[in-house]
Amino acid sequence: MIATLPVVETFHSLQGEGHHSGRSAFFIRLAGCTVGCAWCDTKHSWRESVHTEHHVQQLAEEAREAKVSGAAFVVITGGEPLHHNLKPLTSALDEHCALPLHVETSGVEPLSGRFDWITLSPKRHQPPREELLRSCHELKVVVHEPADIDFANAMSAACSDRTERLMQPGWQSLTGQDLAMNHVRLHPQWRLSLQSHKWLGIR
Repeated sequence: MIATLPVVETFHSLQGEGHHSGRSAFFIRLAGCTVGCAWCDTKHSWRESVHTEHHVQQLAEEAREAKVSGAAFVVITGGEPLHHNLKPLTSALDEHCALPLHVETSGVEPLSGRFDWITLSPKRHQPPREELLRSCHELKVVVHEPADIDFANAMSAACSDRTERLMQPGWQSLTGQDLAMNHVRLHPQWRLSLQSHKWLGIR
């Protein structure tokens, strides 16, 4: 049986946030999310049933075409991509595309598939699994209020010393912006992440 996944969209753009911000990337946005963040900017991805199923081979072919056009890596995002078994998708991408594979996750589900880079964006109301905290390459915490700073520090304490630590102000949150900037200024192990794609008006 050919594996399929519910897909919201695929597109070739620039990574807009986090450690790899500014790099050319091919995005696969999967449908389905039960985490339900109030500030989420992709709420249209939450309902899995309204999005079309795509064969993993089709997605791998799209990624291969994006590679020819300059994509440096593939980002699997959502929604919450780890609600799905990603092994068939990452196997197809490895076979047909051979680009580094990144995943963006809240960490509420076990990791499936093979990834070169794990971006963990944990949420206070549904904390991540400990094994993802230990194995993530990048910890990216969205900041809206002081409690988010405390949460970020708690998550950081559970991560590897090699993990990149980023604080990202909530979009249009002046309080979050001030809190994140001040914390990063005083704590050099952290970096500031901005949603540059929104400033640029790109996906």
